[in-house]
Amino acid sequence: MASEEAKTRMGGYGGTVSVLVEEEGSESSVAAAAAAAEETLLLWCTQQPTYSQHNAFVSQSSLSLHLDSCGHSLSILQSPSSLGTPGVTGSVMWDSGVVLGKFLEHSVDSGLLLLQGKKVVELGSGCGLVGCIAALLGALVFLTDLPDRMKLLKKNVETNLKQVDLRGSATVVELTWGDDPEPELIQPLPDYVIGSDLIYSEGAVADLLATLMQLCGAQTTIILAGELRNDSILEYFLEAVMKDFMVGRVDQTQWHPEYCSPRVVIYILAKKRSSTP
Repeated sequence: MASEEAKTRMGGYGGTVSVLVEEEGSESSVAAAAAAAEETLLLWCTQQPTYSQHNAFVSQSSLSLHLDSCGHSLSILQSPSSLGTPGVTGSVMWDSGVVLGKFLEHSVDSGLLLLQGKKVVELGSGCGLVGCIAALLGALVFLTDLPDRMKLLKKNVETNLKQVDLRGSATVVELTWGDDPEPELIQPLPDYVIGSDLIYSEGAVADLLATLMQLCGAQTTIILAGELRNDSILEYFLEAVMKDFMVGRVDQTQWHPEYCSPRVVIYILAKKRSSTP
C-alpha cells in the first residue's frame, strides 16, 4: 500500500527510492496492474500536476534555452516551428529534461551517482541537454533519437561541448525504438540508460520496452524523468515495465533543490534477475 512504501537503494543510484511493490500472493500481471494503478493515483492525489505551473523552466516559443550546469553556460537551440508537426516533441525542451539534467548534476555533487568513465545511453535525446550534462559530468554518452532529429541534436552537442574541457564524451547515434541498436550501443552494455519525457503514448510503450530490454543487463541502471500529463498512459507504462524491471520513485527531496516540479516524476529502474540472460 502507498502508506507502507518500501524504501531501498536500486542499481547504481546511491539514494533511496520508493519501490513499486507488487502484492504478494497475486498473479504477477494482476499485481503489476494494481501497483501501477496505486502509484498513478498517489501521484495525482499528492502532486496534483493538473493545477501546477506548466513549463516552469523552459520557454518553447524561444529559439534557445540557456542553463548553467557543471560550471558551464549551456545554450540549447530549439525549433519551435516544428512543435506543431504530429509526433514531433523533441524539437523543444520540456521541464522534465531540465529537471533530469539538474538531478544528474546534483546527484553527482552529492555523491549519490558516479558517472565518470561510465557508459551512458540516452533515449529520445531531442535537443540534447541531458546528454550534454552527463558528458560534462564525465560520462561516455551516446545520445540517440530518430533520424529526422539528428541535425538539431548534433548542432547542440557541437555548439556546447566542442570548446570545453570535456571530462567525458558525446556521440550522436540514430536509434528507432524496437529496431536493433547499433553495435556501439550494446557492446558493451551501458552502465546507465537515461531519458526524459519518453512516455507520451500507449502505442510507443511496446517499442520502448523492447529497446530497454536490448540495452540493459544486470548491471544497467535506468533513470527516467517524465511529465505527469496523462494518468492512463503512465499507468499503462508502469504495468508493462514491471514485468521485467524493478521500479523505484525518487523523492523530490533528493532532486536539485532549485529544479523541482509537481508536474514531474523521476524513476529508477533495474532489470529483474529472472529477466536477465
